[in-house]
Amino acid sequence: MKTYISLTAQQIAQLEAQSCRCEDWSNVLVDPEFDPDYIRNANFSGQIKLGAFRKIFTLAGGIHKHSGIYHATLHNVVVGDDCMIEHVRNYIANYVIGRGSYLENVTDLITYGETSFGNGIKINVLNETGGREVAIHDHLSSHEAYISALYRHKPALTEALDAMVERYAASVSAPFGVIGENVEILDAMHIVNVNVGAYCKIKGVSRLRNGSIISCKEDPVEIGMNVIADDFIVESGSKITDGVMISKCFVGQACVLGHGYSASESLFFSNCQGENGEACSLFAGPYTVTHHKSTLLIAGMFSFMNAGSGSNQSNHMYKLGPIHQGILERGAKTTSDSYILWPAKIGAFSLVMGRHVNNLDTTDLPFSYLIEQQGSTYIVPGVNLKSVGTIRDVKKWPERDRRKDPHRLDHINFNHLSPFTVQKMFSGIDILERLKEASGLRADNYSYKKATIRNAALFKGIKYYQTAIVKFLGNSLISRIQDSDISTNEGLRRALRRDSSVGSGQWVDISGLIAPASEIERICDDVISGVIADVNVLSDRFLDIFNHYYSYEWTWAYDAIERYWKIDLSKITRSEAAEIVKQWKNAVVSLDKLIYDDASKEFALMDGDKMAGIGYVIETYGIIYNTRRDEDFNAVRGGGFDDNPFVQEVLDHIRRKSALGDSIIARLR
Repeated sequence: MKTYISLTAQQIAQLEAQSCRCEDWSNVLVDPEFDPDYIRNANFSGQIKLGAFRKIFTLAGGIHKHSGIYHATLHNVVVGDDCMIEHVRNYIANYVIGRGSYLENVTDLITYGETSFGNGIKINVLNETGGREVAIHDHLSSHEAYISALYRHKPALTEALDAMVERYAASVSAPFGVIGENVEILDAMHIVNVNVGAYCKIKGVSRLRNGSIISCKEDPVEIGMNVIADDFIVESGSKITDGVMISKCFVGQACVLGHGYSASESLFFSNCQGENGEACSLFAGPYTVTHHKSTLLIAGMFSFMNAGSGSNQSNHMYKLGPIHQGILERGAKTTSDSYILWPAKIGAFSLVMGRHVNNLDTTDLPFSYLIEQQGSTYIVPGVNLKSVGTIRDVKKWPERDRRKDPHRLDHINFNHLSPFTVQKMFSGIDILERLKEASGLRADNYSYKKATIRNAALFKGIKYYQTAIVKFLGNSLISRIQDSDISTNEGLRRALRRDSSVGSGQWVDISGLIAPASEIERICDDVISGVIADVNVLSDRFLDIFNHYYSYEWTWAYDAIERYWKIDLSKITRSEAAEIVKQWKNAVVSLDKLIYDDASKEFALMDGDKMAGIGYVIETYGIIYNTRRDEDFNAVRGGGFDDNPFVQEVLDHIRRKSALGDSIIARLR
């Protein structure tokens, strides 16, 4: 607890000589090492506490300024050691300002009344007319928000979650705001009822009202020019700049909003990025990215998604108003000028091209293309499993995790093959097989939920799904036996024993966290019963599921292996395991070769009619020189096809996995 003392008569006289004023100097307490030399043209009222001012700030260009208070009015303010407060045009009221903070050219910084600083505000996410409200708070995870918005079939859960957040909001409510240590606030207009975390940088904002900025030393927040934010929470590592306007929004960790982006009634979770476009009632799960003008994300739930320019959805084409919503499951993307009429649900890692008005449901056909032709939707099942883009996306997401805060709110699984997606492939195969049986092997087209699947696409889709299933199940099996003694059947069976009974049955993706549905149901039950009554305890439960992912995954894979190969793993023999590994090796190599072939399409250097070569042409006096074209291509792309880092990685992956498969097969024989 910091010790403060009263001003001496000499200090008061000096302050008044330096144009400082106070109604009652006895209400001003100071650090024992307080030096009045650094307080000039200051007006004080209410209860004031001042620290010691020893620090000299070095500004851009080499300007030096001594900490202190200059040309400012303060009412009920605690100023920490080594702060700089200069040119406050109106006043600062009811704030505790942490040590080392720098405030210059601020119009007003005010807290009034008992406020929760944005905690407890309800966001009308997914449905503008209400019904899926999520109560935000500064510990909110994408997983909590998911069950709050989508588990409305459990009204007791909704009530318990709301009550939990209300208790938390009450616990952080206060009549005083806090500016953390080493904060910079420059050229800011109006900041009202806002808590600002340590090391935050705020420059040139127009208005911040009723919010919390959870900045920290490891991952500071930046809020920049002309930003307007009302009723908000911004988490660590996020950057909001360049005229962004947000109202009733939660901005999670390491998000970027800029270039005039606007959003209302929306949630953005880890590593989201929004520029130029617009959002309304958006549930932006981790890695939702939209860069382009004329792009609107409305009343939808997305994650691991990149919206093409001009992407739009519609929930307004109904007589009862905007009551519908849609979901693009993890990894689904839209191309330029795409359109989807809600309600709709698009399967994981699918690509949407064109305009689709038939209220699509492709959740059981993941990794598909959805193509519009003459107003109709055509589905190409499973084709995205062999896409270079899919693999590059999967690899880049963990590499592009910008979060530096050691306390992570969202617990993210990056796996594109998981019980969540593989269970859908099993369903997809069943769907395609039933369509084949119903319409015959020779049908040109097959009808599925207001969409069409061509004959060749159906048969290839089955093969793609089967190959990916074998790859995933083989991966799971090999991870169990790779470092185990499998020289005997008993040793093999011991290595394959399940670690946990949890994991069987359906799996869900709750906005980044891939989990057994049973565990999410158990969390819901515990919230309803009061076993979980605190937001931090709830977060810990999600973290526990995340930490046990591979144990739970093996339980699911164990059951799936037994079904797929019609084998009892408790009685498996080494030769049977060797056959599974052989099929796994073939599946991995087969998919990698398809990805390799897909990559090669971008490197058609010599054929003028190929798109890859057209953009790499040097023209001199109307004559096209192929040699120079190739030189230009190589200079830009870094050499030929075989020199491309991604291509090299694919080839290396084939070599490594082939060697691994051969090694394990040899050990099993």
